Amino acid sequence: MNWEQLLSLKRFGDTNKRIRKEQDETRLGFEVDYDRVIFSSEFRSLQDKTQVIPLSQTDFVHTRLTHSLEVSVVGRSLGRLVGQKVLEKYPHLENVHGYQANDFGAIVAAAALAHDIGNPPFGHSGEKAVGEYFKTGEGQKFKAHLTAKEYQDLCDFEGNANGFKILTENRAGRKGGLRLSYATLGAFMKYPKESLPKKPTKHIADKKYGFFQSDKDAFVDVANELGLLKRSDSDISFSRHPLAFLVEAADDICYTIIDFEDGINLGLIQEEYALEYLSKIIRDRIKPENYYALSTKADRIGYLRALAIGTLINEAVDIFMEYEASILKGTFDTALLDKSKYEAQINDIIKISIEKVYQSKDVIEKEIAGYRVLSELLNVFIGAVNNSYNNNASNYDKLILHLLPENNSITNDSLYLRILSVCRIVANMSDSYAILLFNKIKGINIA
Repeated sequence: MNWEQLLSLKRFGDTNKRIRKEQDETRLGFEVDYDRVIFSSEFRSLQDKTQVIPLSQTDFVHTRLTHSLEVSVVGRSLGRLVGQKVLEKYPHLENVHGYQANDFGAIVAAAALAHDIGNPPFGHSGEKAVGEYFKTGEGQKFKAHLTAKEYQDLCDFEGNANGFKILTENRAGRKGGLRLSYATLGAFMKYPKESLPKKPTKHIADKKYGFFQSDKDAFVDVANELGLLKRSDSDISFSRHPLAFLVEAADDICYTIIDFEDGINLGLIQEEYALEYLSKIIRDRIKPENYYALSTKADRIGYLRALAIGTLINEAVDIFMEYEASILKGTFDTALLDKSKYEAQINDIIKISIEKVYQSKDVIEKEIAGYRVLSELLNVFIGAVNNSYNNNASNYDKLILHLLPENNSITNDSLYLRILSVCRIVANMSDSYAILLFNKIKGINIA
């Protein structure tokens, strides 16, 4: 892979390339990507989607929206710092093509902003809840009528694949989806493969999948435009865009440190743990007199969090540049922070967060409710859509269809596309709206 091709300014849906030196510096194409994500309706819905801890009356809990904004800020810093070093290593990128360090930052920031845009409601269990409906629930009956890869798309419903569809899906009057640059789409694609074979290798890019079968042509188009390397002759699988490693690192840094911070501020984790574990990461930067001068727990934890994030940003940049050549060759096969000298400390923090936060009563209760809500919505909506297609819809089915947004795919001749469309409609709901519809369908709280 080469950076000139990887930094493509061409927009999805364009037929012509865009030249960096011809860009308007006051409205750079990569920065437009950020704007288009943040003004999308799908991004706005993240304000009412659980990150980890269910929404409460406190100011501490992160939603998918605040998490995405923070990941984007960290990603921008990672991209700019890497950009400076890449331009030093390959000066022709700046001297001949006109690329700037901020271009790298803008690409990573936009991709990071969108990284959770396709995730279902109810936190990390949302994807599993959708998948379980097809693996062990009523959705098992569709297996015999779908290809293996189509069925796997549903059984392992993937927020990353849904996000790729949101960013690229053609709509009436909107060819190319949000019309983002190919570079930003490439940085977004953490898992550039289809749903089968499942985890064919231990390579980080094979951990999950990145597109539905309905979007494989669009995915291959992006991969080819960017010059991503093919990793399989029989199935669709490519190497990662190098900047996808930075998007992943930004996410890893934020959820590791900030979920830990949330747990402390909510009283789920003792403050002493923060000083004990975070100080191991920031021991060369922390100033005890500054820490103890802060009068509130939130300020003290915020101080430690800021130092920890800064330390891990610098660490991730150094690792990226150390392995930059193998990343371009597609042979680097782990997350950046897996190479960190702080890996043991990071794992200790995550272990505590799992025990004290992710497995806390409030989180588990929310996830249990999510399974029930999503399963019921899928069952009712898929039934109504398929009954309507088969011309045997009941009056109840017809009423249910009025609850669904306009979507041409729900009338498609393809069973796979109809089911996938319903899954995506449900996945794009906010927590509150999904609960509201569930209650209406069940006849709960009806005045």
